[in-house]
Amino acid sequence: MLDRLRETIRVILDHDPAARSTLEVVLCYPGFHAQAFHQVAHGLWQRDCKLLARMVSHTSRWLTGIEIHPGATLGRRVFIDHGMGTVIGETTVVGDDCTLYQGVTLGGVSLNEGKRHPTLEAGVIVGAGAKVLGGFTVGAGARIGSNAVVIKEVPAGATMVANVAREVDKTRDKARAEQAQKMGFSAYGISGDMADPLVQAIHGLLDHSMATDRKLESLLARLEKMGVDCTEERAQPDAFDPGYLNRIVE
Repeated sequence: MLDRLRETIRVILDHDPAARSTLEVVLCYPGFHAQAFHQVAHGLWQRDCKLLARMVSHTSRWLTGIEIHPGATLGRRVFIDHGMGTVIGETTVVGDDCTLYQGVTLGGVSLNEGKRHPTLEAGVIVGAGAKVLGGFTVGAGARIGSNAVVIKEVPAGATMVANVAREVDKTRDKARAEQAQKMGFSAYGISGDMADPLVQAIHGLLDHSMATDRKLESLLARLEKMGVDCTEERAQPDAFDPGYLNRIVE
């Protein structure tokens, strides 16, 4: 435990130019305090002292403004910078050398038992106010931009930014609301399979574009069979790559 705390102090001194000394980190850094409390709470949780673990976690939340469920697993050298308002759910796994800024939520959108919170592999950086919601994996070295909302798996080394809220399809929204009413609760107000309407619209346009390309190809082939020279039309460059656009908006 002491070795892990020493590593946490060292990573804070290395990553935060405002940290001037070990004593300052120990006395004044809520991210350090929250992790120290969590090591105690997590140890109690693993020993089936669930209530006592939750009490330690609650005390830590009250003192630091950082809520880490005692069931969550934190790796070594995790840096929680500022940290106020940060929430880390029960089945979250945070890998070694990750950085979390203030207002981050590592939450779940399912009421099912089992893995419902994200796994952050080594070296992930999650910007201030970002929400990572669901039981998927964020690959090693990925970066989540400030205020981004991530609800699907992130490849290693990727950068995720700029998620803007939009109204979802009303029929799907109604079905989700009816299901939530049956359950009596809707976690974070969304479901894991909720589709962004802008993405749906883009996919629809891409599908239409590809269908149009197929029809044009068919027309050119028929004209060529009739003896019409279509060399000039075929020679025109076509830089449109629907597969690439599909990948970046899916």
